[in-house]
Amino acid sequence: MDLTAHWAGFAAVIIFVLGYALVVTEEFTSLRKSKPMILASGIIWTIIGIQYAGSGLGHAAEEAVEHFLIEFAELFLFLLTAMTYVNAMTERRIFDALRSWLVHHGFSYRRLFWVTGIISFFLSPIIDNMTTALVMSAVILAVGRGNVRFVSIACINIVVAANAGGAFSPFGDITTLMVWQKGILDFHVFFKLLIPSVVNYLIPATIMSFAIPQGRPASGEAVVAMKRGSVAIMFLFACTIATAVSFHNFLGLPAFLGMTTGLAYLKFFGYYLRKTHVPLASDSLAYGETGDVQAFDSFREVARAEWDTLLFFFGVIMSVGGLGFIGYLDILSAFLYTELGATTANVMVGVISAVIDNIPVMVAVLQMQPTMDTTQWLLVTLTAGVGGSMLSIGSAAGVALMGQARGMYTFFRHLKWTPAIALGYAASIWVHMLINGN
Repeated sequence: MDLTAHWAGFAAVIIFVLGYALVVTEEFTSLRKSKPMILASGIIWTIIGIQYAGSGLGHAAEEAVEHFLIEFAELFLFLLTAMTYVNAMTERRIFDALRSWLVHHGFSYRRLFWVTGIISFFLSPIIDNMTTALVMSAVILAVGRGNVRFVSIACINIVVAANAGGAFSPFGDITTLMVWQKGILDFHVFFKLLIPSVVNYLIPATIMSFAIPQGRPASGEAVVAMKRGSVAIMFLFACTIATAVSFHNFLGLPAFLGMTTGLAYLKFFGYYLRKTHVPLASDSLAYGETGDVQAFDSFREVARAEWDTLLFFFGVIMSVGGLGFIGYLDILSAFLYTELGATTANVMVGVISAVIDNIPVMVAVLQMQPTMDTTQWLLVTLTAGVGGSMLSIGSAAGVALMGQARGMYTFFRHLKWTPAIALGYAASIWVHMLINGN
């Protein structure tokens, strides 16, 4: 059924727009982003179901819902494993130790700007851009107390670096992960975006570095030691990534199956940590050296996953899937990729991502399934990943930091540097087409 010119189609679009408007205003309403999207997806499919059931085609709608549910389930299990590992590394104080090392190293503001940016760029491909941004912003907030100018510019730098670093790895961003799990690009192909991603980061970072204040922050934090088993957990995370890649590339199995297998590695090691737990008093100075105050519990780390984010992805996939099932994505695909051409369309994807976030945009592109070669799929992966850096609301990293550094990193402070970031965006596209184009 073609419902694009039917009241049902118009109603579905209005519901999606209203739901996403609530997502964009989450910072002001404090309404978790998963709630409006889950509700929107339910209403959209209710409208579809009424139309299809009335025409005796209810089974077709049911099959479509099951298809999108499988798509979400693969993403869900993959991300749940990754989030559990990140939570475990946080609990073992790995990121606290990194922050402590940076704080006590005596860096100047300018050197700290570059060190945190470069670390963000190379950490993001491993633990994703949002987590990287939160970890590195903790460093900036710890050393930049009272220096709003430094904190705001350093946070912008971290957002740009994390998004650029996440663009050349399947693990760096939800958009790259979705492209890889769809089997559109092989794992190693993403690394062709390394040089464009470097360009995307270095140009705005170089421009912003001239605005960094002089001086050196004072160190006032105590030295933090990692807990027992932290190195082993980092090694197991690397093994989990290797398992997921091997399952996908060599066995032809879904990557999420390799990730859940890797989750078992953590759970068995967690069992060992729990059995060998040495209790310590909460005020012990030896905390983390010979034992832990609280025994490690892998299920606790699963429970601490970003459930709001996971359910948000469910709402987005089902909502966009509903609009695609109605027929709107076919119309949009014909306009973007046939009339405008793939290159123009993919550049626009990045600009749109800066306004409404890259996740629903990439979900829409993947459900359109436009016919493109590897160069163009890499281009849309790059633009969707780094386009969101142009505005603070354009990426999960930016939104997360607005909450973390409230009052210091804001929409308008970020907007001041949008021209420099846009210059890096344009340059990265040009470099990509130069070195990866046919």
